Order: sequence, then C-alpha cells, then structure tokens
Amino acid sequence: MTPLELYRDKNHACLMFTDLIEDDGQAVQANQFLIVDDDTGAVIDPGGNLAFNELFMGMTRHFPPHKLSYLIASHADPDIIASLDRWMTSTKALLVISRLWERFAPHFTKVGKTENRVIGVPDGGGHLPLGRHELVILPAHFMHAEGNFHFYDPVSRILFTGDLGVSMMSGAEARVPVTDLQAHIPRMEAFHRRYMVSNKILRLWARMARQLDIAMLVPQHGAPIMGKQAISDFFDWIENLMCGIDLFDDRAYQYPTAFIDPVTRQMRPALRSVNG
Repeated sequence: MTPLELYRDKNHACLMFTDLIEDDGQAVQANQFLIVDDDTGAVIDPGGNLAFNELFMGMTRHFPPHKLSYLIASHADPDIIASLDRWMTSTKALLVISRLWERFAPHFTKVGKTENRVIGVPDGGGHLPLGRHELVILPAHFMHAEGNFHFYDPVSRILFTGDLGVSMMSGAEARVPVTDLQAHIPRMEAFHRRYMVSNKILRLWARMARQLDIAMLVPQHGAPIMGKQAISDFFDWIENLMCGIDLFDDRAYQYPTAFIDPVTRQMRPALRSVNG
C-alpha cells in the first residue's frame, strides 16, 4: 500500500496510490493522487468507498488530513468521487469540480455536507492556488465526460489526465511507468475507442497539450506515460484515433432481441417462435 513517488523536492511532492482496490475483478483498478506543497495539500480523484479507508490512512503518513485544502475531481463518476461524503465529514477540504457537476456532486453526500464547499470551475478552466504554487485546470471536455478537466502541476511537470491515457492492468503493474508507447497501445486501445467521444476532441486537446512542458502523463487507471518520446508518440496516436461517435452508425441503435438471463447473468439469443 506504499504510494509511488512521482516527484519530490524539499517543498513539493506528488504521490500516486495504485493498489487500494482489491484485484478481484469486481471493480476497475483506479489511481488516487496526493499533491503536497509546503503545508498545503490536494487529493486528485479521491475515488469511491472501496478506496477511502486505505487512502485516508495512507495519506496521514505523508500529510495531515485536517490541512487538506482541496478534493479535485476530473469529473463526477463513482470511481472519482463516490467517497465524497466521507471526505466532507473527515476534512475541511473544498471540492473542485466542473460547474456542470456542481449540483450533481451533493447526491454523493448527506444533506448540507457540500454547502459552501464547492468550487465550480467554468469550461475554460483556470489556475488554482496550491501552497506557494498552483495547479492549472485544463479543459478536457468529452474525454469522456461532458464536463471534464485535467490537472497540470508546473512544479513536477506532471499532467494528470483522468480517463485519457488509461490502460487496463493491475495496481502492481500500474506502478511501472511506460516509456515505450507502441508496446503499450494494445492495453489502451479498446478503452479509448469507446470512452473518448470523437477524434475531433482528441485533436483539439492534443493541440493544447503540446504547448506544455510535460515530464509525465498520469491517468486515473493504469500506468503513467513517461519521457519525451513516449509522450510525443501518445499525442501522435490519439490525433489519429477514431473513437466514440466516429465508430457508431444505425447498427448500434436497433430494437433489442436478446434475452437477459438473471440466473446466469448472461445474454441469450431470442427464442424462435414455433412458426418461425
């Protein structure tokens, strides 16, 4: 349960927790992140209830929870902030999330827990103070959520990319940064083809991201992508990837005929009629 140290200097640290969820196949592997600048801290994509206890206890070894300034959410999926009620109870942190999800997030908590504790970020993003430095909240809409952000840390030069750059693997495997993108693509491709909305969005994002000085791309699932060549190759790959609505046509919108068997939890073809 020891976090992976992505970056550290005497004032600033970025830690990645990869293995707080059991690798039993019931829930997708997910990463959580702690950024500390002097005596200020932020958790990025804190996760669901499956991760809360281990993350909270693991964080206390590196940073006092009562000093936590922000819970930062790339979007509002359950693997991102389903544990929000417990964080609102155990810390004084503010939730930072897209304005699109600002009034949806309270559904994860008891009544009143989020009152005056939500920073709703407009579509254009912004610069969020953190200690003596800042995090840059970058637009990443429709990758895959309608209101979605990535987070760039200028000190470590890490770009936290949420569901972009995701790979399917175990928590232990996620601790090993990827430096050869071509060998890694098979673990990313199916996810990106379905969860990213369109190639247009990927190209617009890549044009923006290429302007940044990036040492590492760190997704919310799977391994970081590290090094100038691997990051450049990633940009090239997504700029040419057809995905989401690019791949859909009328065949995806047909009246269903398969039968869901509640015992086996499998799909069965429709039974043919006697006269069929």
